[in-house]
Order: sequence, then C-alpha cells, then structure tokens
Amino acid sequence: MADYNLTISGTAVKPPQSFQVVIQDIDAKATRDAHGNLHRDRIATKRKISVSWAPLTLSECKVLLDSVKDEFFSVKYLDPWDGGMVTRTFYVGDRTAPALTFIDNMGGYYWKNVSFDLVEQ
Repeated sequence: MADYNLTISGTAVKPPQSFQVVIQDIDAKATRDAHGNLHRDRIATKRKISVSWAPLTLSECKVLLDSVKDEFFSVKYLDPWDGGMVTRTFYVGDRTAPALTFIDNMGGYYWKNVSFDLVEQ
C-alpha cells in the first residue's frame, strides 16, 4: 500500500483535515489585443497547497509550525496532476492558529483550525 503521508521538512506531520492543491500558471506578461484575444507569456506552472487541521495538541502544533519555519523547505505530498507522491520546494504563507481551547472529553488544551498555504518556490 502506498504511503500518502504529508511530509514537511522531512517530518511526517499529522494528516490534515483539509488538503487542497491549486495548480497555478505564472505569467511574465499577459495582454489582450483589440479583438479581446489574450496573449500570454506563461513562464511556469506552480502549486499552492491549502491545508488545515482539526484540533491539535500543543506539541502537535509546535511540530507542525517548526516544520515550516525556514524560508524554503521540502514538501512531499500527493499531487493530482503528477498522479503520485512528489517532493517540491515551498514556502509558507500566513500561519493561523485561531483558538486555543480546553476540550474536556479529549483531556487538555488544543489549537483549533490551524491552517496555512504552502506555495511552491
């Protein structure tokens, strides 16, 4: 069975609750002519991965945020276009950890809805 775990900076992180890959075309220049036709100079196709997690323990959240602390880092993930696991270099957008809460039936404090975007270099 294939291993589809998300790995960031060499660390297999807790599986996210939400995982969305956006495939983006990067243009150096795009213009329209007098007929309204688009002329573009596509220079690359890059990925942006939007991820979020269900409640994380304090230590799970620390491991996750530590994995994205560098300016650039490797991410191993399941890519829909490549049809398998790939490793690419990414950077992280804003990291959101909106609510620290005590969940009695889980026995402690948890960060809820931790999320960020991983953007391919």
